[in-house]
Amino acid sequence: MRFLMYMLGLLALAGCASASTTAPVAPMRPDIEAFIAEMVERHGFGRAELEGTLRMAQFQPAIIKAISQPATAKPWYEFRPLLVSPQRVADGVAFWNNHAATLERARREFGIPEEIVAAVIGVETNYGMQSGRHRILDALTTLAFDYPKRAGFFRAELEQYLLLSREQGMDVLGVRGSHAGAIGIPQFMPSSYRRYAIDFDSDGKVDLSGSPADAIGSVANYLKSYGWEAGQAAVFPALVNGTDYRGALFTGTKSFYPLSELRERGVIPYGESPGNLPATLIELENDGGNEYWLGFNNFFVITRYNRSVNYAMSVLQLADEIRAARNSNFQ
Repeated sequence: MRFLMYMLGLLALAGCASASTTAPVAPMRPDIEAFIAEMVERHGFGRAELEGTLRMAQFQPAIIKAISQPATAKPWYEFRPLLVSPQRVADGVAFWNNHAATLERARREFGIPEEIVAAVIGVETNYGMQSGRHRILDALTTLAFDYPKRAGFFRAELEQYLLLSREQGMDVLGVRGSHAGAIGIPQFMPSSYRRYAIDFDSDGKVDLSGSPADAIGSVANYLKSYGWEAGQAAVFPALVNGTDYRGALFTGTKSFYPLSELRERGVIPYGESPGNLPATLIELENDGGNEYWLGFNNFFVITRYNRSVNYAMSVLQLADEIRAARNSNFQ
């Protein structure tokens, strides 16, 4: 009993001490202070509230490591099996069957084939099953202030995320997603969420994390907004000769060439001519030799979702396999 009273006395003294002294608040980094000042001036955020929010953000070294070693950097022969697998094809068919009416409506309204929308969502989050475990606030603050290589981009996305949270009434500390700060079933960055996400199920709100319909409509809207051309091919197999072809390789920008010029560079369509659509040249690294494709406008549109050639080709090939598997099921 004496020991219990002694411990209670110590706890009481500790409580008095903590009440009478306030721990000093560490000063914020100048770059974060500058960001807060910009948000206050430009968007009318409360300084104290925003400072409190950013103080709760946690630096995540694992995020720096993950973004510095993207899976898309793997050679094609290693990357493709990760995403164009029998299981992901089967799951894509199931996703299409479960959301057939919504996918059909998206095709009618935006001109994007059902298999393309399904494949984008399949590559991004395995049809919504793996949308990310990182707090978006942690991801974006880590990359905005501790990843100099792309700090400007992620600072802008942090700005967009704070605006999105305010507009949508989101819990700024509770939203989770990818290590890069992408959100929901289709993995939209905050700027894309604000610009392209739509309420496709007409329930009065845009919810990319909980509504497959909103995700489907938003992906279709995104691709259409970047110029998807309904009925046009995205890629076509090719062969190359010599070394001049390397000047036509895709570099991430929309530098397309007439087919006649590509032929002069040693690029030859493999099979029946795809017509006269301007094209870029795609090179994929295989074990034992590279493969080549002509990439048209719709290929470029897919790269607006992710600039990686491996990414775009995995979407297109997964889409082809999903459609083929689904068609075989109905025969």
